[in-house]
Amino acid sequence: MNAQGEQRADAPVVTGLGVVAATGLDAETYWKAALDGRSGIGRIGRFDPAQYPSRLAGEIRDFDPAAHLPDRLLAQTDHVTRFSLTAAAQALADAAVDPAALGDYDMGVVTASSAGGFEFGQKELEKLWSKGGDHVSAYQSFAWFYAVNTGQISIRHGMRGPSGVLVTDQAGGLDAIGQARRHLRAGTALAITGGVDGSLCPWGWIGQLATGHISESDDPARAYLPFDRDADGFVPGEGGAILVVEQREAAERRAAPRVYGEISGYAATFDPAPDRGRPPGLRRAIELALADAGCPAAEIDVVFADAAGLPELDLAEAEALNGVFGAGRVPVTAPKTMTGRLAAGAGGLDVATALLALRDQVIPPTVNVGTLADGCRDLDLVLDAARPAPLRRALVLARGIGGFNAAVVVTAA
Repeated sequence: MNAQGEQRADAPVVTGLGVVAATGLDAETYWKAALDGRSGIGRIGRFDPAQYPSRLAGEIRDFDPAAHLPDRLLAQTDHVTRFSLTAAAQALADAAVDPAALGDYDMGVVTASSAGGFEFGQKELEKLWSKGGDHVSAYQSFAWFYAVNTGQISIRHGMRGPSGVLVTDQAGGLDAIGQARRHLRAGTALAITGGVDGSLCPWGWIGQLATGHISESDDPARAYLPFDRDADGFVPGEGGAILVVEQREAAERRAAPRVYGEISGYAATFDPAPDRGRPPGLRRAIELALADAGCPAAEIDVVFADAAGLPELDLAEAEALNGVFGAGRVPVTAPKTMTGRLAAGAGGLDVATALLALRDQVIPPTVNVGTLADGCRDLDLVLDAARPAPLRRALVLARGIGGFNAAVVVTAA
Protein backbone atom coordinates (compact mmCIF):
# COMPACT_ATOMS: atom_id res chain seq x y z
CA MET A 1 0.00 0.00 0.00
CA ASN A 2 1.06 3.61 -0.46
CA ALA A 3 0.79 6.49 1.99
CA GLN A 4 -2.88 6.94 1.14
CA GLY A 5 -3.64 3.32 2.07
CA GLU A 6 -4.11 2.18 -1.53
CA GLN A 7 -2.86 -1.24 -2.58
CA ARG A 8 0.11 -1.29 -4.91
CA ALA A 9 -0.45 -3.60 -7.85
CA ASP A 10 3.26 -4.44 -8.12
CA ALA A 11 3.75 -5.19 -4.41
CA PRO A 12 3.88 -8.95 -3.76
CA VAL A 13 1.81 -10.51 -1.01
CA VAL A 14 2.90 -13.13 1.50
CA THR A 15 0.55 -16.12 1.51
CA GLY A 16 2.51 -18.76 3.43
CA LEU A 17 4.95 -18.99 6.35
CA GLY A 18 7.26 -21.78 7.46
CA VAL A 19 9.38 -21.46 10.60
CA VAL A 20 12.06 -23.53 12.31
CA ALA A 21 13.64 -21.98 15.39
CA ALA A 22 14.86 -22.81 18.86
CA THR A 23 11.47 -21.75 20.22
CA GLY A 24 9.25 -23.60 17.77
CA LEU A 25 9.24 -25.87 14.74
CA ASP A 26 6.29 -24.20 13.03
CA ALA A 27 5.03 -20.65 12.75
CA GLU A 28 2.26 -20.81 15.35
CA THR A 29 4.36 -22.59 18.01
CA TYR A 30 7.15 -20.08 17.47
CA TRP A 31 4.70 -17.17 17.62
CA LYS A 32 3.18 -18.32 20.91
CA ALA A 33 6.66 -18.60 22.44
CA ALA A 34 7.51 -15.11 21.20
CA LEU A 35 4.38 -13.60 22.75
CA ASP A 36 5.03 -15.48 26.00
CA GLY A 37 8.64 -14.20 26.09
CA ARG A 38 9.97 -17.76 26.23
CA SER A 39 13.64 -18.06 25.29
CA GLY A 40 15.29 -20.95 23.46
CA ILE A 41 18.85 -19.92 24.34
CA GLY A 42 20.92 -22.41 26.35
CA ARG A 43 24.20 -24.27 26.54
CA ILE A 44 25.21 -25.88 23.24
CA GLY A 45 24.38 -29.57 23.07
CA ARG A 46 25.48 -30.39 19.52
CA PHE A 47 29.11 -30.61 20.66
CA ASP A 48 30.96 -30.06 23.94
CA PRO A 49 31.57 -26.29 24.18
CA ALA A 50 33.57 -26.42 27.43
CA GLN A 51 36.87 -25.48 25.79
CA TYR A 52 35.45 -22.37 24.09
CA PRO A 53 35.00 -18.91 25.64
CA SER A 54 31.33 -18.79 24.51
CA ARG A 55 29.03 -21.70 25.20
CA LEU A 56 25.46 -20.53 24.58
CA ALA A 57 23.34 -20.68 21.44
CA GLY A 58 19.76 -20.69 20.23
CA GLU A 59 19.93 -24.37 19.29
CA ILE A 60 17.05 -26.32 17.74
CA ARG A 61 16.90 -29.37 19.97
CA ASP A 62 13.81 -31.47 19.15
CA PHE A 63 13.94 -31.62 15.37
CA ASP A 64 13.50 -35.15 13.97
CA PRO A 65 14.28 -34.93 10.25
CA ALA A 66 12.74 -38.35 9.61
CA ALA A 67 9.39 -36.95 10.74
CA HIS A 68 9.54 -34.22 8.11
CA LEU A 69 11.43 -35.59 5.12
CA PRO A 70 11.52 -38.81 3.08
CA ASP A 71 14.49 -41.17 3.42
CA ARG A 72 15.90 -40.25 0.01
CA LEU A 73 16.30 -36.62 1.11
CA LEU A 74 17.82 -37.59 4.45
CA ALA A 75 20.62 -39.32 2.59
CA GLN A 76 21.24 -36.33 0.32
CA THR A 77 21.11 -33.42 2.74
CA ASP A 78 22.90 -31.88 5.69
CA HIS A 79 21.44 -30.55 8.94
CA VAL A 80 20.65 -26.98 7.84
CA THR A 81 19.28 -27.99 4.43
CA ARG A 82 16.80 -30.24 6.25
CA PHE A 83 15.62 -27.22 8.20
CA SER A 84 15.19 -25.30 4.94
CA LEU A 85 13.26 -28.09 3.25
CA THR A 86 10.98 -28.45 6.27
CA ALA A 87 10.27 -24.71 6.46
CA ALA A 88 9.62 -24.54 2.70
CA ALA A 89 7.16 -27.43 2.87
CA GLN A 90 5.38 -25.74 5.78
CA ALA A 91 5.13 -22.46 3.87
CA LEU A 92 3.69 -24.13 0.76
CA ALA A 93 1.17 -26.06 2.85
CA ASP A 94 0.21 -22.88 4.72
CA ALA A 95 -0.37 -21.13 1.39
CA ALA A 96 -2.27 -24.16 0.02
CA VAL A 97 0.04 -24.18 -3.00
CA ASP A 98 0.02 -27.27 -5.18
CA PRO A 99 3.18 -26.89 -7.28
CA ALA A 100 1.88 -29.44 -9.76
CA ALA A 101 -1.00 -27.10 -10.56
CA LEU A 102 1.31 -24.25 -11.51
CA GLY A 103 3.68 -23.91 -14.42
CA ASP A 104 7.23 -25.06 -13.63
CA TYR A 105 8.67 -21.74 -14.77
CA ASP A 106 6.10 -19.71 -12.86
CA MET A 107 7.74 -20.63 -9.55
CA GLY A 108 11.18 -19.52 -8.34
CA VAL A 109 13.33 -19.90 -5.23
CA VAL A 110 15.49 -17.11 -3.79
CA THR A 111 16.96 -17.76 -0.36
CA ALA A 112 19.82 -16.46 1.77
CA SER A 113 22.76 -18.33 3.23
CA SER A 114 25.80 -17.43 5.24
CA ALA A 115 27.15 -19.82 7.87
CA GLY A 116 25.45 -23.14 7.12
CA GLY A 117 28.27 -24.33 4.89
CA PHE A 118 30.52 -24.60 7.93
CA GLU A 119 28.64 -27.63 9.22
CA PHE A 120 28.84 -29.41 5.88
CA GLY A 121 32.55 -28.56 5.77
CA GLN A 122 32.97 -29.93 9.30
CA LYS A 123 31.55 -33.28 8.20
CA GLU A 124 33.84 -33.39 5.19
CA LEU A 125 36.85 -32.66 7.38
CA GLU A 126 35.81 -35.40 9.78
CA LYS A 127 35.66 -37.87 6.88
CA LEU A 128 39.07 -36.76 5.70
CA TRP A 129 40.63 -37.07 9.16
CA SER A 130 39.05 -40.43 9.89
CA LYS A 131 39.38 -42.19 6.53
CA GLY A 132 41.65 -40.18 4.27
CA GLY A 133 40.89 -40.15 0.59
CA ASP A 134 39.33 -37.70 -1.80
CA HIS A 135 36.54 -35.63 -0.28
CA VAL A 136 35.07 -32.24 -1.08
CA SER A 137 37.41 -29.54 0.23
CA ALA A 138 36.23 -27.31 3.05
CA TYR A 139 36.20 -24.29 0.74
CA GLN A 140 34.34 -26.12 -2.01
CA SER A 141 31.74 -27.03 0.60
CA PHE A 142 30.57 -23.42 0.84
CA ALA A 143 29.90 -23.14 -2.88
CA TRP A 144 28.12 -26.48 -2.79
CA PHE A 145 26.05 -25.54 0.24
CA TYR A 146 24.90 -22.19 -1.13
CA ALA A 147 23.68 -23.87 -4.28
CA VAL A 148 22.15 -26.98 -2.72
CA ASN A 149 20.10 -25.15 -0.10
CA THR A 150 18.09 -23.43 -2.84
CA GLY A 151 18.48 -26.26 -5.34
CA GLN A 152 16.96 -28.90 -3.07
CA ILE A 153 13.84 -26.78 -2.56
CA SER A 154 13.59 -26.17 -6.32
CA ILE A 155 14.04 -29.83 -7.19
CA ARG A 156 11.69 -31.17 -4.54
CA HIS A 157 8.81 -28.94 -5.65
CA GLY A 158 9.52 -28.73 -9.37
CA MET A 159 10.27 -25.01 -9.36
CA ARG A 160 12.24 -24.04 -12.45
CA GLY A 161 11.72 -20.30 -12.44
CA PRO A 162 14.34 -17.69 -11.50
CA SER A 163 16.40 -18.81 -8.53
CA GLY A 164 19.41 -17.66 -6.56
CA VAL A 165 21.17 -17.35 -3.22
CA LEU A 166 22.05 -14.10 -1.45
CA VAL A 167 25.12 -14.08 0.79
CA THR A 168 25.09 -10.88 2.88
CA ASP A 169 25.25 -12.38 6.39
CA GLN A 170 22.47 -11.16 8.71
CA ALA A 171 21.03 -8.92 6.00
CA GLY A 172 20.66 -11.87 3.62
CA GLY A 173 17.09 -12.84 4.48
CA LEU A 174 15.82 -9.34 3.67
CA ASP A 175 17.94 -9.14 0.53
CA ALA A 176 16.50 -12.47 -0.64
CA ILE A 177 12.98 -11.10 -0.20
CA GLY A 178 13.97 -8.01 -2.15
CA GLN A 179 15.35 -10.14 -4.98
CA ALA A 180 12.24 -12.35 -5.02
CA ARG A 181 10.16 -9.20 -5.36
CA ARG A 182 12.15 -8.25 -8.48
CA HIS A 183 11.41 -11.64 -10.04
CA LEU A 184 7.69 -11.28 -9.32
CA ARG A 185 7.63 -7.83 -10.88
CA ALA A 186 9.34 -9.30 -13.94
CA GLY A 187 6.59 -11.89 -14.38
CA THR A 188 7.22 -14.85 -12.08
CA ALA A 189 3.95 -15.74 -10.34
CA LEU A 190 5.27 -17.20 -7.10
CA ALA A 191 8.55 -17.38 -5.20
CA ILE A 192 9.88 -19.19 -2.16
CA THR A 193 12.11 -16.83 -0.23
CA GLY A 194 13.65 -16.00 3.14
CA GLY A 195 16.41 -18.04 4.68
CA VAL A 196 17.42 -20.69 7.20
CA ASP A 197 20.94 -20.78 8.60
CA GLY A 198 23.19 -21.94 11.42
CA SER A 199 26.55 -23.56 12.06
CA LEU A 200 26.65 -25.10 15.51
CA CYS A 201 29.76 -27.20 14.94
CA PRO A 202 33.35 -26.74 16.17
CA TRP A 203 34.66 -25.30 12.90
CA GLY A 204 31.74 -22.94 12.50
CA TRP A 205 31.92 -21.92 16.15
CA ILE A 206 35.59 -20.95 15.85
CA GLY A 207 34.72 -18.82 12.83
CA GLN A 208 31.98 -17.01 14.72
CA LEU A 209 34.17 -16.49 17.80
CA ALA A 210 36.85 -14.92 15.59
CA THR A 211 34.57 -11.95 14.96
CA GLY A 212 34.82 -10.94 18.61
CA HIS A 213 31.07 -10.29 18.60
CA ILE A 214 29.87 -13.28 20.65
CA SER A 215 28.95 -12.84 24.30
CA GLU A 216 31.01 -14.88 26.76
CA SER A 217 28.34 -14.95 29.44
CA ASP A 218 27.13 -18.36 30.63
CA ASP A 219 23.82 -16.95 31.84
CA PRO A 220 21.13 -17.27 29.13
CA ALA A 221 19.28 -14.35 30.68
CA ARG A 222 22.31 -12.01 30.52
CA ALA A 223 24.15 -13.06 27.39
CA TYR A 224 22.28 -11.17 24.66
CA LEU A 225 21.17 -7.70 25.74
CA PRO A 226 20.72 -5.35 22.77
CA PHE A 227 20.52 -1.66 23.67
CA ASP A 228 21.31 -2.53 27.32
CA ARG A 229 24.09 -0.82 29.26
CA ASP A 230 25.57 -4.31 29.95
CA ALA A 231 25.54 -5.44 26.31
CA ASP A 232 28.76 -7.24 25.40
CA GLY A 233 27.88 -9.26 22.32
CA PHE A 234 25.17 -11.51 20.99
CA VAL A 235 24.26 -15.19 21.07
CA PRO A 236 24.19 -17.06 17.73
CA GLY A 237 21.31 -19.33 16.86
CA GLU A 238 20.07 -21.58 14.09
CA GLY A 239 16.88 -21.65 12.08
CA GLY A 240 14.89 -19.02 10.22
CA ALA A 241 11.80 -18.71 8.07
CA ILE A 242 10.71 -19.42 4.51
CA LEU A 243 7.92 -17.36 2.94
CA VAL A 244 5.67 -17.87 -0.05
CA VAL A 245 5.36 -14.56 -1.89
CA GLU A 246 3.11 -14.12 -4.90
CA GLN A 247 1.91 -11.58 -7.38
CA ARG A 248 -1.33 -10.25 -5.94
CA GLU A 249 -3.31 -11.23 -9.03
CA ALA A 250 -1.82 -14.74 -9.02
CA ALA A 251 -2.81 -15.23 -5.37
CA GLU A 252 -6.35 -14.03 -6.11
CA ARG A 253 -6.59 -16.20 -9.21
CA ARG A 254 -5.84 -19.38 -7.31
CA ALA A 255 -7.94 -18.26 -4.31
CA ALA A 256 -5.14 -18.32 -1.76
CA PRO A 257 -6.70 -19.02 1.66
CA ARG A 258 -4.97 -16.09 3.37
CA VAL A 259 -2.78 -13.08 2.78
CA TYR A 260 -0.56 -12.16 5.71
CA GLY A 261 0.51 -8.88 4.21
CA GLU A 262 2.31 -7.03 1.50
CA ILE A 263 6.03 -6.48 0.90
CA SER A 264 5.60 -2.76 0.37
CA GLY A 265 9.19 -1.48 0.40
CA TYR A 266 12.77 -2.69 0.34
CA ALA A 267 16.21 -1.12 0.24
CA ALA A 268 19.82 -2.12 0.80
CA THR A 269 22.90 0.00 1.45
CA PHE A 270 26.55 -0.54 2.28
CA ASP A 271 28.54 1.12 5.04
CA PRO A 272 31.51 3.27 4.04
CA ALA A 273 35.02 2.25 5.07
CA PRO A 274 35.69 3.13 8.72
CA ASP A 275 38.29 5.78 7.85
CA ARG A 276 36.06 7.73 5.43
CA GLY A 277 34.36 9.87 8.07
CA ARG A 278 30.92 9.13 6.63
CA PRO A 279 27.93 7.83 8.64
CA PRO A 280 26.79 4.20 8.56
CA GLY A 281 24.31 3.27 5.84
CA LEU A 282 21.46 2.03 8.05
CA ARG A 283 19.55 5.31 8.19
CA ARG A 284 19.76 5.66 4.43
CA ALA A 285 18.43 2.09 4.02
CA ILE A 286 15.46 2.98 6.23
CA GLU A 287 14.71 6.16 4.31
CA LEU A 288 15.02 4.43 0.94
CA ALA A 289 12.73 1.57 2.01
CA LEU A 290 10.12 4.04 3.24
CA ALA A 291 10.36 5.97 -0.02
CA ASP A 292 10.06 2.74 -2.00
CA ALA A 293 6.89 1.91 -0.06
CA GLY A 294 5.50 5.43 -0.52
CA CYS A 295 5.20 5.52 3.25
CA PRO A 296 6.09 8.47 5.50
CA ALA A 297 7.90 7.67 8.74
CA ALA A 298 4.80 8.55 10.78
CA GLU A 299 2.93 5.64 9.17
CA ILE A 300 5.28 2.98 10.62
CA ASP A 301 3.70 1.39 13.70
CA VAL A 302 6.55 -0.84 14.89
CA VAL A 303 10.21 -1.49 14.10
CA PHE A 304 11.81 -4.94 14.30
CA ALA A 305 15.37 -3.95 15.10
CA ASP A 306 18.60 -5.54 13.96
CA ALA A 307 19.66 -5.47 17.65
CA ALA A 308 23.35 -6.35 17.36
CA GLY A 309 24.00 -6.52 21.10
CA LEU A 310 27.26 -4.61 20.64
CA PRO A 311 27.40 -1.13 22.23
CA GLU A 312 28.75 0.71 19.18
CA LEU A 313 26.31 -0.92 16.77
CA ASP A 314 23.36 -0.56 19.13
CA LEU A 315 24.10 3.15 19.48
CA ALA A 316 24.31 3.55 15.70
CA GLU A 317 20.93 1.84 15.26
CA ALA A 318 19.33 3.93 18.00
CA GLU A 319 20.65 7.11 16.36
CA ALA A 320 19.29 6.02 12.97
CA LEU A 321 15.85 5.24 14.41
CA ASN A 322 15.63 8.45 16.42
CA GLY A 323 16.85 10.42 13.41
CA VAL A 324 14.15 9.02 11.12
CA PHE A 325 11.20 8.68 13.50
CA GLY A 326 11.98 11.02 16.38
CA ALA A 327 12.97 9.98 19.89
CA GLY A 328 10.57 7.41 21.33
CA ARG A 329 7.92 7.92 18.66
CA VAL A 330 7.73 4.36 17.35
CA PRO A 331 7.73 1.09 19.32
CA VAL A 332 10.87 -1.00 18.75
CA THR A 333 11.27 -4.70 19.43
CA ALA A 334 13.85 -7.46 19.04
CA PRO A 335 12.25 -10.89 19.53
CA LYS A 336 15.50 -12.45 18.29
CA THR A 337 16.64 -12.13 21.93
CA MET A 338 14.73 -15.41 22.35
CA THR A 339 16.27 -17.28 19.41
CA GLY A 340 19.70 -15.72 19.05
CA ARG A 341 20.94 -14.03 15.90
CA LEU A 342 20.41 -16.45 13.02
CA ALA A 343 22.79 -15.05 10.39
CA ALA A 344 20.99 -15.38 7.02
CA GLY A 345 17.96 -16.89 8.76
CA ALA A 346 17.26 -13.76 10.80
CA GLY A 347 15.66 -11.49 8.20
CA GLY A 348 13.07 -13.99 7.03
CA LEU A 349 12.14 -14.85 10.61
CA ASP A 350 11.76 -11.18 11.55
CA VAL A 351 9.54 -10.55 8.53
CA ALA A 352 7.41 -13.58 9.43
CA THR A 353 7.19 -12.29 13.02
CA ALA A 354 6.23 -8.84 11.81
CA LEU A 355 3.44 -10.28 9.66
CA LEU A 356 2.10 -12.30 12.59
CA ALA A 357 2.22 -9.15 14.74
CA LEU A 358 0.18 -7.28 12.11
CA ARG A 359 -2.28 -10.15 11.95
CA ASP A 360 -2.87 -10.30 15.70
CA GLN A 361 -2.34 -6.60 16.53
CA VAL A 362 0.30 -7.26 19.17
CA ILE A 363 4.04 -6.55 19.44
CA PRO A 364 6.21 -9.37 20.82
CA PRO A 365 8.68 -8.37 23.54
CA THR A 366 12.43 -7.96 23.76
CA VAL A 367 13.39 -10.21 26.68
CA ASN A 368 16.05 -9.82 29.39
CA VAL A 369 16.99 -6.21 28.61
CA GLY A 370 17.03 -4.05 31.75
CA THR A 371 18.60 -0.60 31.89
CA LEU A 372 19.05 0.96 28.46
CA ALA A 373 22.49 2.28 27.54
CA ASP A 374 23.31 5.94 27.14
CA GLY A 375 22.19 6.99 23.67
CA CYS A 376 19.54 4.24 23.58
CA ARG A 377 17.30 5.47 26.38
CA ASP A 378 15.03 7.40 24.04
CA LEU A 379 13.97 4.20 22.28
CA ASP A 380 10.47 2.95 23.02
CA LEU A 381 11.74 -0.60 23.39
CA VAL A 382 8.98 -3.15 24.06
CA LEU A 383 10.25 -5.01 27.12
CA ASP A 384 9.23 -8.04 29.19
CA ALA A 385 5.69 -8.55 27.89
CA ALA A 386 3.83 -8.40 24.59
CA ARG A 387 2.15 -5.05 23.89
CA PRO A 388 -1.26 -4.91 22.15
CA ALA A 389 -1.32 -2.06 19.64
CA PRO A 390 -3.07 -0.98 16.43
CA LEU A 391 -0.63 -2.13 13.75
CA ARG A 392 -0.79 -1.57 10.02
CA ARG A 393 2.81 -1.25 8.89
CA ALA A 394 6.09 -2.62 10.23
CA LEU A 395 9.70 -1.91 9.38
CA VAL A 396 12.22 -4.77 9.60
CA LEU A 397 15.96 -4.03 9.77
CA ALA A 398 19.08 -6.15 9.39
CA ARG A 399 22.83 -5.57 9.22
CA GLY A 400 25.48 -8.04 8.16
CA ILE A 401 29.17 -8.29 8.97
CA GLY A 402 31.10 -6.39 6.31
CA GLY A 403 28.82 -3.37 6.13
CA PHE A 404 25.55 -4.75 4.71
CA ASN A 405 22.29 -2.97 5.63
CA ALA A 406 18.79 -3.92 4.57
CA ALA A 407 15.28 -2.70 5.36
CA VAL A 408 11.84 -4.06 4.47
CA VAL A 409 8.43 -2.46 4.98
CA VAL A 410 5.50 -4.83 5.38
CA THR A 411 1.86 -3.77 5.36
CA ALA A 412 -1.12 -5.65 6.81
CA ALA A 413 -3.47 -7.37 4.42
